[in-house]
Amino acid sequence: MNQKIIRRLIAVLLALSLLCGCASAVQAIVIPQNVKNVILLIGDGMGENSLEWTKQAKGVSLFVDTLPYQGYSKTDSLSGLTDSAAGATALSCGLRAFNSNLCECAASVYDRGVTFFTYLNVSEVAKSLGKRAGVVTSDLNTGATPAGFSAHTFRRSEDQEITDQQLAGDLDLIWAGASGLVTAERCAETGWQYADSLETLQTLPNGTRSFAALSGKIYYTDGAQGDAPLSTLTSLAIEQLDNDAGFFLMVEGAHIDKNSHSNDAEGMMRAVLEFDKAIENAVEFAKRDGNTIVIVTADHETGGITRDEATGEFAYTCGDHTRTDVPLRLFGSDALVKDGKHVKNTAVGRFIAKQLGYTERFPDAQFNFGFLGELIDALVQHAKEQTAVAA
Repeated sequence: MNQKIIRRLIAVLLALSLLCGCASAVQAIVIPQNVKNVILLIGDGMGENSLEWTKQAKGVSLFVDTLPYQGYSKTDSLSGLTDSAAGATALSCGLRAFNSNLCECAASVYDRGVTFFTYLNVSEVAKSLGKRAGVVTSDLNTGATPAGFSAHTFRRSEDQEITDQQLAGDLDLIWAGASGLVTAERCAETGWQYADSLETLQTLPNGTRSFAALSGKIYYTDGAQGDAPLSTLTSLAIEQLDNDAGFFLMVEGAHIDKNSHSNDAEGMMRAVLEFDKAIENAVEFAKRDGNTIVIVTADHETGGITRDEATGEFAYTCGDHTRTDVPLRLFGSDALVKDGKHVKNTAVGRFIAKQLGYTERFPDAQFNFGFLGELIDALVQHAKEQTAVAA
């Protein structure tokens, strides 16, 4: 076993020692009365300066700035600088993971997964309580953030495995860009109503279990035929999920991140503006409903956007993620963050589980007693491959 794998295993054991104190930390959260629904909106890659640059360049105000409770989320994963998979896992499971892990604490050993713990996520919590649960994203269904609320894998690139788990799972809706892996035939076989357009989604009765693979633009719209803007999908998803028992909905604006990786400021701003409309639609529902909490945050910041103090101009400084703390804003409760405070991203998942009414242990990490077998198998298979190459 090489030193890199040994270091990873040691890091896993050290990280797992932190799990013992999880339950006591959760108990300190104050629960508002009569909460029925929770809507979590994740602006992938959205830092504070993503918002400020958009406001300056476009000469607009943003609805997200009107949310009454505002603070920040710390985004590090067990790997240090996070990726979107570990970021989504922290937000959905209330526990940190290594980069590329989705709702698991796992290692990749010679390209094979070794899972140490499997995490319970808030979508599963909602379903266990008899509530509905759904995921909406401008990304593909296999994107790290939607997968972090609908699948468990050691590696985010396992697209087929993620899709198979989503189709076999019990969520009530998954709406995303078309990955090519979700078809009408597969949906029919697994009990989903397939949709490939906004028009189809608009005709579905409340409570229809639906999987959408959309080919039009989602992260913004210029009015082109086939577009399905995120703000409209957010309102439709709320209508679909709304019921007496309550629901959990995760909405991701993925293209703040995607455009920031390429330092495309205009594309980033279009994504911010559409995401802001989705936030407004969610909050408008929450105001009417009276029993809904809305949470807005990001998994990490992308692009290292900074403001020149002399000129007041914003600019990208890199094309990757940074460790900058990201916005965390709420409507409906001040129990998570307020007054500009900074909290760990794991606090979000823990808070959501409590708001949904979950009284069992959360976070919940189930130990995989077969991890040694997985590790040995990975080492044996690697040895066989090396022998074959040498021959």
